[in-house]
Amino acid sequence: MSQTAMEAAVTETRKDGSTDGSMPVVPAPRKHRSILVYLSIVWLVVLIAAAVFADLLPLASYATPVGKPRMTPQLGSLDLLLGTDTLGRSMLSRIVYGARVSLVVGAVAGLIGFLIGSLVGLLAGYFGRRLDTGVTLVADAMLAFPPLILLLALASILTPSVPTMLLGLTLMVIPSFIRLSRANAMAWSSREFVRAARNMGAGHGRILFKEILPNVLAPLAAFLPIVMAALIVAEGSLSFLGLGIPPPQPSWGGMISDGKDAIATYPHLVFVPALVIFFTVFALNQVGDHLRTKYDRTLHD
Repeated sequence: MSQTAMEAAVTETRKDGSTDGSMPVVPAPRKHRSILVYLSIVWLVVLIAAAVFADLLPLASYATPVGKPRMTPQLGSLDLLLGTDTLGRSMLSRIVYGARVSLVVGAVAGLIGFLIGSLVGLLAGYFGRRLDTGVTLVADAMLAFPPLILLLALASILTPSVPTMLLGLTLMVIPSFIRLSRANAMAWSSREFVRAARNMGAGHGRILFKEILPNVLAPLAAFLPIVMAALIVAEGSLSFLGLGIPPPQPSWGGMISDGKDAIATYPHLVFVPALVIFFTVFALNQVGDHLRTKYDRTLHD
């Protein structure tokens, strides 16, 4: 091959992305981000900010009537933007203050279940044998028990309140985290770097919390928003049945229950809180799926 032909070949190769005649450089794949994820994050940020700073917002008290009962949504007044309920109280105010109950119950119960279930499942998946058998048996028994029956039983035995709901909802989600943490711990315990650390004399504590836990934490944390969404639905179901937060403290499920008898003539009494629950649950599921796709290493290995 002549010198001119060789230079032409090198030039052509460089146009394809090579450097100095070496192997071509493969560009990194472009990541496609869904607009739904960004909209979901915006919705959650606005909702959380409104719940936290509700006392600073120019809204009437959730227990004070601001107009005639069952007024339809109207422009010109912030309190009447979503209408009024059966007692003339602002629907917007009750939505904002009701967000405190739903978000606190979902977040606190989800985090407690996440911590307890992840730790128990991590120990069971790593040590195995009798501990794994016992933990699996208890988790399967808790999953086999109907969750709604458990929540109804606790609500009927104990006084309906936020601590009672937190207890029931936490017990409901712990088994799911145990199973997920146990499965991931078993998978990562057989990896080469864990065997190498064990052969180098590393103790169980270092292997668990330095080698396995960082890899198990990502899928568990990505699963947390999805669990929180399920807890918000469960809290709304209890409040709809009258076993949730007692009045006058508002809750989204309680608002649906209060307006169900007038749904034919005043549908906003039901559809306004129902849409808030829908958007919140949808947003949490979108964020959970996005976190799992981005941080779960098992999807990229």
